[in-house]
Amino acid sequence: MRQELATRVRQRFAAEGMAVTPAAVVSAVRADPGAAVLGDTTVLRMADRVHDDLVGAGPLAPLLADPNVTDVLVNGVRVWVDRGSGLRQVAVPLGNLDEVRRLAQRMAASCGRRLDDGSPYVDAQLPDGTRLHAVLPPVATSGPYLSLRTFRQRPFTLDELVQQGTVPGPAAELLAAVVAARLAYLVTGGTGSGKTTLLNTLLGLVPPTERIVLVEDAAELRPVHPHVVGLQSRTSNVEGAGSVGMSDLVRQALRMRPDRLVVGECRGAEVVDLLCALNTGHDGGAGTLHANAPADVPARLEALGLLGGLPRAALHAQVAAALQVLLQVRRSSQGRVLEAVCLLLPTGQERLVTVVPAWERDGGPGPAAAALARLIAARSVPVPALLTGTGQPPALTGAGRPSVLTGTGRPSAPTSAGRPQ
Repeated sequence: MRQELATRVRQRFAAEGMAVTPAAVVSAVRADPGAAVLGDTTVLRMADRVHDDLVGAGPLAPLLADPNVTDVLVNGVRVWVDRGSGLRQVAVPLGNLDEVRRLAQRMAASCGRRLDDGSPYVDAQLPDGTRLHAVLPPVATSGPYLSLRTFRQRPFTLDELVQQGTVPGPAAELLAAVVAARLAYLVTGGTGSGKTTLLNTLLGLVPPTERIVLVEDAAELRPVHPHVVGLQSRTSNVEGAGSVGMSDLVRQALRMRPDRLVVGECRGAEVVDLLCALNTGHDGGAGTLHANAPADVPARLEALGLLGGLPRAALHAQVAAALQVLLQVRRSSQGRVLEAVCLLLPTGQERLVTVVPAWERDGGPGPAAAALARLIAARSVPVPALLTGTGQPPALTGAGRPSVLTGTGRPSAPTSAGRPQ
């Protein structure tokens, strides 16, 4: 009945050129002969469903409204959802492939984007913040494919991440210290591992007296903070003009007096502009980066640096001066978890940056624990007990700066406890 009613209402809106507003849909449903015997509650429920069919996510709307759902994937007429513990197939009446195609086109149109045979794929953001990626046949070999990443209206607090098991309690104190010490950090991990979720939470710890400027390809970060401004990249129009890239936005952000410069995801030449920015007095910057393991991060940064024309040696010198901390997250059968906190340290005669663990979920404090403690203490921030075992800051060397490397240019040899001497 709903599909027949939606079809009649859709035809009425098309014939009369009416704006598809919730109030107009309710009026149209009430005026339909098929709704004459329905009660007010049923009519309103039917109007919500018809509105979703006309301009919203249609049968997918209940899944996108579920706060536990993080991803909705459509393969032809089959639907898969992820509620934090892996993909599960669910029964959703999508109809046939033509109806799925029309659903994808309506959702793309609501983003102001084109999706048809001439432009068979689209990457856009729905009005509620949900990310949409859709591919049509013949590029999609077995029917339309839709990938939807849901948008959480309220970011998690650090306490909530601890309660969910994402961040162990002692590690939460360490993360708060990293933010308070204004250390520059990257949140790394695979696709869907929770990088944006963790970054959103950490940005909420920034003091309210500081200004956060966000640079994103798709606006996903919504930290709970009183002074946040965001810049979002723009693709070119059908004539191939008007695009605004991430590198352009990073340069614009530097003119906006940022206390914290944040790049939502480093995936191209903008990493060079970010490193340059962090090397010009902008402490406490942050970003996310795709990497399967912490050890893969230097190679990943090298590849992105080459896109920006930065040679390998120069890239490592910039990274060593600009970035201090790496936060690795991963997706497990129990959910998304913080796997390690590492330092990016220059080693060897070539001073190439390597990743040294300061804390690991399965192993506790690592070889770089003392070095991270010295970095935090040098910023006049209390050192977490996780790094020292006592909560007392270690001694500083020189003029209050941490001594990370020995005179040979190599990390100091670990003791039997696995920490630098």
